[in-house]
Amino acid sequence: MAAHQNDTNPTGISDFLLNCFVRSPRWQLWLSLPLSLLFLLAMGANAILLMTIRLEASLHEPMYYLLSLLSLLDIVLCLTVIPKVLAIFWFDFRPISFPACFLQMYIMNSFLAMESCTFMVMAFDRYIAICHPLRYPSIINDQFVLKAVIFIVARNILMCGPIPILSARLHYCRRNVIENCICANMSVSRLSCDDVTLNRLYQFAGGWTLLGSDLILIFLSYILILRAVLKLKAEGAVAKALSTCGSHFILILFFSTILLVFVLTHVAKRKVSPDVPVLLNVLHHVIPAALNPIVYGVRTQEIKQGIQKLLKKRW
Repeated sequence: MAAHQNDTNPTGISDFLLNCFVRSPRWQLWLSLPLSLLFLLAMGANAILLMTIRLEASLHEPMYYLLSLLSLLDIVLCLTVIPKVLAIFWFDFRPISFPACFLQMYIMNSFLAMESCTFMVMAFDRYIAICHPLRYPSIINDQFVLKAVIFIVARNILMCGPIPILSARLHYCRRNVIENCICANMSVSRLSCDDVTLNRLYQFAGGWTLLGSDLILIFLSYILILRAVLKLKAEGAVAKALSTCGSHFILILFFSTILLVFVLTHVAKRKVSPDVPVLLNVLHHVIPAALNPIVYGVRTQEIKQGIQKLLKKRW
């Protein structure tokens, strides 16, 4: 499809085409079923978790409020990416409008950074709970959660704002076919006739500043937690302390492992199929979202009991 000309649009582009797995068209057929099941699982599991925390009074605590925020972010990310990918797989609906593409780009970048920041705040919560248990109620309270949410939202909305702005200001004069399933920043920017050095630099610097600093602080928190736990001498104290942050650590592994593999495949892009980073980028928006509530539901007794109460009331 040729780009539509629009005199009110300085770029001359009103539509992009998402060229999803063009080198491996069979992937679309094989991926559509598991991807749709993962999407339904993510939507259903996060909705149940949110309802459980909302209705169960015993879960009205800072840790569970942060978990609710994580579920909300997962839902938004899934709804931003997966329905469009499935529409491409099932109906070959590849066009995406100029504004919709940059809106998707902004939501993906900002909400992914919000997830990373939420994990960092949750790691701080576990650090205080393990290393300073007597001070926990005075530090981690409802006021702390409110300030943390404001920080998470404000930091990432402001820091990620330039990403779609820098891409939207470019002049797209030749191609409008994005070799991706989603409007990833550099997949879109490389279609431009202009110099995209500034886009690359901001994506790199912003990514490492936001995600990199969060991951450093997360693992620093766990190093301090591990050091404090190893000093405990009471019988069963180590196992109990580690179990309180085990679920959170598993979620971080889901989040960071897929992200790390995605980065490594980009670094070694000459040795792997170009479709592999595209696949990992799509899966990164649905797999953690599907597994996060399940991990907490299985490992956290309070949530498990809350879900059971909720299901008994409904049925």
